[in-house]
This record gives sequence, C-alpha cells and structure tokens, in this order.
Amino acid sequence: MTTFSKSIALLLSVFLMGCGATALVSTPIENIDTNPLKIADLTKVEKENWGHLDLVSDTIPGMSVDKAYAEIIGSKKGQKVIVAILDSGMDLKHEDLKNVLWTNKGEKPGNGKDDDGNGYVDDIHGYDFLGPSYNEQLEATRILRLKLGDAATQAKAKAKVDADTQKYLGYKNQLDQMYPVIENAHKALTTHLGKEDYTKKEVAAIKTEDQSLLQSKSIAAQMFEYGDSMPEVLKSIDGDRKGLIERLNYNLKVDFDGRKEVGDNPYDFNDRGYGDGSPQNDYEDESHGTHVAGIVAAERNNGKGANGVANNVALMSIRAVPNGDEYDKDIALGIRYAVDNGAKIINGSFGKSFSPNAKWVYDAIKYAASKDVLFVHAAGNDGANIDDASNPNFPNDRPNGGEEVADNVIEVGALDPKYGSEMVASFSNYGNQNVDVFAPGGKIYSTVPGNKYEFNGGTSMAAPAVAGVAALIRSQYPKLTAPQVKKIIMQSGLSPKAKVVVGGDAANTATLDKISKSGKIVNAYNALIMAAAVNSGKISL
Repeated sequence: MTTFSKSIALLLSVFLMGCGATALVSTPIENIDTNPLKIADLTKVEKENWGHLDLVSDTIPGMSVDKAYAEIIGSKKGQKVIVAILDSGMDLKHEDLKNVLWTNKGEKPGNGKDDDGNGYVDDIHGYDFLGPSYNEQLEATRILRLKLGDAATQAKAKAKVDADTQKYLGYKNQLDQMYPVIENAHKALTTHLGKEDYTKKEVAAIKTEDQSLLQSKSIAAQMFEYGDSMPEVLKSIDGDRKGLIERLNYNLKVDFDGRKEVGDNPYDFNDRGYGDGSPQNDYEDESHGTHVAGIVAAERNNGKGANGVANNVALMSIRAVPNGDEYDKDIALGIRYAVDNGAKIINGSFGKSFSPNAKWVYDAIKYAASKDVLFVHAAGNDGANIDDASNPNFPNDRPNGGEEVADNVIEVGALDPKYGSEMVASFSNYGNQNVDVFAPGGKIYSTVPGNKYEFNGGTSMAAPAVAGVAALIRSQYPKLTAPQVKKIIMQSGLSPKAKVVVGGDAANTATLDKISKSGKIVNAYNALIMAAAVNSGKISL
C-alpha cells in the first residue's frame, strides 16, 4: 500500500515548476464548518500526535482520542482485545510493542511441535506465511508469468504492467537527475548557514548576490513544499528511488519468481503447511507492519516515542504481505488463523488491482463474520474512485459492484492534518459505496523496526487508526457485535458539509457524503458515547 508514486508526482510537479450528527455527538454539526481554519504550522507535538487530537479544540481533523481518554475512559481498562495485524510482520522486540503482544499460551516456543494442535508450529506471537520470501511481483505480473486467467485478463494485466513500467522508469530517471541538484543546493546552504538542519525561514532570510547561492536558495524553497527540512527531503527522495528500483526489478519484472523459496503452490488452496512460526519482520526495510501495529496499540504513556489508539490490546502478528502484491491464499489463511486464535479485530492494510482467487479471501471474510470478527481494510492509495469498475481494489466490500460480502468490513480512506478543502489526502481512494469512512492517514508518526519511529502516510495508516477505535469500543463494551461496532463507527463520526479536493485534483471537489458511504470522519469520543447508549439499550442499530 505504498504512496510513493503520489509523493513523487508531487515532488516532480513542485521541482519542475521552479457530520449526519445525532444528539449524542459532542460537537454540534452546525459548528463544524464554521470552525476557524488552522493557519499556523503544526508544532512537533501536534505533528507526532495529530490523529489523536480534536477538531474543535485543536482545529485539526483528528479522532478526539486524547479527549476520549480524558473524559470517558480515564483509568477504566476494560477487557483485553486481540487485534491481528495482517501485514508484513512486526518488530516483536520493539520497545513500544513488546509489552502488548499476543502470546499463544498453548504453544511451547522453539520445540518444533504444534503443541496446541491448531495446525501451526511454534506460533507464539502469530504466524509467518511468507517464510524466507520478501520481494514479490505484482499480481498483474504474475498473471503474465503464469498465464493465469482468460485472454481478456491477461491483456488487461499486460497493459497494466507495460504502463506502470514506463511510468516508474520515467519517475526514476527524473529523480536520478534531480537528486544531485538538490543535494548540491543543500551542501551550499549548509556551508553558508553553518548547519545542516536549517529552517525555511532561515533560507528565506539569506541576502546574497551570489547567483549560485541564489539558485540553491530557490531550490530549497521549492523543496520545503515537499518536506519540513532538506535532510528529510533528501532521505525521502532516496527512499523513493530505492522503491522505484525495487518496483522495476521485482514487482514488474515478468521473469522474477519471489515465491520459489517458500516451497508451496500459492494457487493451490489445499497446499498447506508452509511458512513458520516467526512473524518478525525479516528485513530492516520491512517496516510497514511495525508502523501499522504502533498506530493501533503502541504502549500508551510509557515515555516512548508514540501512543497507540487502544490501551488494552494484544497484537497478533501475521506476516502475509511481501514487498509486492500479497497472494490471495496467504491472506485467506491469515484471516482464518486470526479468527481461530481469538482475534476480535483484523487490520488489513493491503490491496491490489488483480485478485485471481478473490473468492478464497471473501470466504475467509465471511468466516470471520460468522465468528463475530471485525475486518478493517485500507481503501488504497491511487487517488481513484473505487466504485468505478476500472479502478478495482481487492478485497473490497462490494465485489463487482454487487451486494456487500459481509457486514463485518470497514473500508477506510485517509485524511491529512489540514482541516478544510485539503483535508482528504491526495493519494486516498474514495467511493460512495466502497469507502465507508475517513480517518487520519497522512504523515502519521509511529513505530518502525529497531526501536525507531518515523512518519509514514497512506490509507495503510488510516485503517489501523479505525482498528484502534474499534478495539476501544470492544474493550469497553465487549458484548457489542462486530456489525454493531461497524455501525457505531460509521454513524458517530463528524460530517463536515464543505467540499474537499478529491484525488489531489483541485478541479475535482465533493462533499464527504459523495465520496464515502457514511460521509464522516471517525471520532473516538463520539463512538464511545454511542457505544454506551447501544450497550445499555437506549439506542438500537
């Protein structure tokens, strides 16, 4: 669920240019759109915690998490909720995660036996369905390599692979040219100012007749539109370049086979017994699952780098998402593993354009529904309307525009920290039928491997924010069902009526109710108020 192509497009453009509220809602709907817009830049504290802040008091479109703890939860712990992170694996030793891990008490670590008889050996904190594999193709590329599907499917896959190859090769070539220019500008400004981490204001204040320095000043001014500091911009560009190389060398390379080391047939659902019981991230760059996990439940108020949304969670790590497109079999088995081992919420921050065995995944989601498990899924990062059949994102709530697969799925779009017309993240997918709600997903600060913390953006970050709110509800009110929790989250949010820019296209604007099913941004405070009322029977859903 990477967003690098959108961020690259933004960088290139900069460089080359030189609430349906109820009486329970704490914020009256008529006050939302008259709320003054925040003009000042976010402080460091606000940047690192903006998704937890309150729209009215902070003028930032957060989920009122801090307010919920201060005024509703307090010291009430509730019941522990197991949340499965179906992703790229987690850093199980991270200082902010190691104390909130799910532990399979029926399994004895390291003895090579399936002690609890659940079909998985040594699965202490979850399971790894990828084994030694990491880099993978996109599903469209695999369709070409293995000649999957009919002629129409193969033609569509080829068109996708060819178009993406040309697009990303073009991006790479431009970044390769840009990077040394920006790097030299940074070196010149570092020498002039006597420090490497200078501010936008300090650059603007430089007075000089030196044409070379003036050019460096101009380049830096453009780059500050892309990041908060030049070192940050250079690091981001370098990461984008690396991502593009991986995409070209692995994701889009037709003769690459990333699965051969695993030893199974990923297109045979009955070929089981592969993988291992260590769902730890295998590579330092394999940070996605760790970042997602921290958003849900990084240990709160321990003096470490980040606070998760939920305070009484056990995180189950399921490694099933490689550096490329996930396999339908891994996702389906991962969902079933989570359900069978006690998870009440599954976070799925993944998605793809082709899904040859989507039925396996949908059957697994239905199985989760039958066991009262909520599935929270990221809407995707193409800035596209996924109600349109030409922009599929698997799995989704309504395959082929039909009926909902089940009533336990929440599809989440992403918000940026800037309230107003630019509130919806430019990369976020949208859809009146296939996206349920919006939640904080742009520039989210969370855990990454090695006891570190970073900002990352994507609907991948918005989904775990909602999974965290769901965990709060299920912890405080464990009798509520998955469908009830879904409805509470969708109905209790705030509904701004002003138009927002959609897909990063300033000419394309719409109100939230036109680009999502609920028309709302998720609000933890309101959700807990409504949950209490539903739990006590004062409201029926």
